[in-house]
Amino acid sequence: MIEKHGSAIWNGDLKTGKGQVATESGALEGQPYGFNTRFDGQKGTNPEELVGAAHASCFAMALSMILGQAGLTPQEIRARSTVKLEKQEAGFAVAGLALEVEAEVPGATEAAFLEAAETAKANCPISKLMAAEITMKARLLAPQGA
Repeated sequence: MIEKHGSAIWNGDLKTGKGQVATESGALEGQPYGFNTRFDGQKGTNPEELVGAAHASCFAMALSMILGQAGLTPQEIRARSTVKLEKQEAGFAVAGLALEVEAEVPGATEAAFLEAAETAKANCPISKLMAAEITMKARLLAPQGA
């Protein structure tokens, strides 16, 4: 089993607090995020765009693999995953993901490409993640200086 991780630190309350997100690889290290980057359009990252980037990159790799299995080599796949965050009665929820893909695949028919794209959408690990069970370990630490 391959395991990868991302991590986040949050300090303060929801609206004025600030956080930092990092990835195991170091591609993101101490990347700031906060209420203003998530809901007010300020510069910086947020969970939804990180999920979108993960989904788009996973989908593009899966599509490349599926096309390769059909004897087709893509010159370029451009994928975008939009994460739809919606205010609901009980707070915010991810209401869906919307994939958009354009690809240059020499020798591919539109039917073969669309079939490969549908297969990639259904089977890339991040697509599957959206329906996965989430487990958790949680523990309360004593405040520093207490």
